[in-house]
Amino acid sequence: MRAFISVLTLLWGIPCMHAIHGLYNLGQHDLFHKKNSCKQIPENLLLCNDIEYTEMRLPNLLGHETMSEVLQQASSWTPLVQKQCHPDTRKFLCSLFAPVCLDDLDEPIQPCRSLCESVRHGCGPVMLAFGYPWPEMLDCNRFPADNDLCIPPASNENVVPVTKEVPKVCDACKETEENDNEIVDSLCKNDFALKIKVKELSYINGDTKIVPDTKSKTIYMMNGVTERDLRKTALLLKDGLRCICEEMNNISSPYLVMGQKMDGHLVITSLKRWQKGQREFKRISRSIRKMQC
Repeated sequence: MRAFISVLTLLWGIPCMHAIHGLYNLGQHDLFHKKNSCKQIPENLLLCNDIEYTEMRLPNLLGHETMSEVLQQASSWTPLVQKQCHPDTRKFLCSLFAPVCLDDLDEPIQPCRSLCESVRHGCGPVMLAFGYPWPEMLDCNRFPADNDLCIPPASNENVVPVTKEVPKVCDACKETEENDNEIVDSLCKNDFALKIKVKELSYINGDTKIVPDTKSKTIYMMNGVTERDLRKTALLLKDGLRCICEEMNNISSPYLVMGQKMDGHLVITSLKRWQKGQREFKRISRSIRKMQC
């Protein structure tokens, strides 16, 4: 047990705790009676692929029993880490999605209530600003008090300040000032242009995957791209998890999307929020009508 406590102290800065049993108040007591297994944290689990340990438990603390389920659900939280709303955001989320797996302990280690409250205080307002309240599954009252065996927030002495460096803007989302000829030239370099509304938004292998609504309108398409391609294939915003795209802050808006067909995928090269009557889009519409590539 001493060796076990030493490992925890090394990984998370956990002080010696008074109790081990009776800590699990997630409303899913059956999770802690299922046989757990240690799994290598995969490289494509971007949320947690650079944390201090390499093996995680399955099922995890959110009830995910397969790695594919973990990958699918965890990808939705990576953008919150990128918002840099709290230095412990990744630590908190990974303690749930990819809890540390240690041979010395049969039961999982939860985040302390104070860790949850600290992250909620920093990130709750950010989530709310995008229309997402702090989820019930992360209710901080479900987690153990700090005098139990749990993962605490960083001490004031060890807090790494949130960097003020602004994440890079996705290439497809950068603002550009173009005249009519440059717009036509830009359009002619792409294989398609669509006016879309977003049906689904997810993340895969670091890219943002956008599934357009079936009522999306094809503005133009070049040779090699078919209506079937545009209706059946999702659009990819490359490296969407590693860059920011403020145009995507309100996905209920319609968008003008241009892109190219690459290796069977429709890759977005330009994404702009469509604002009816906006001068730029009137110019784009006019340029498309007189296009001669």
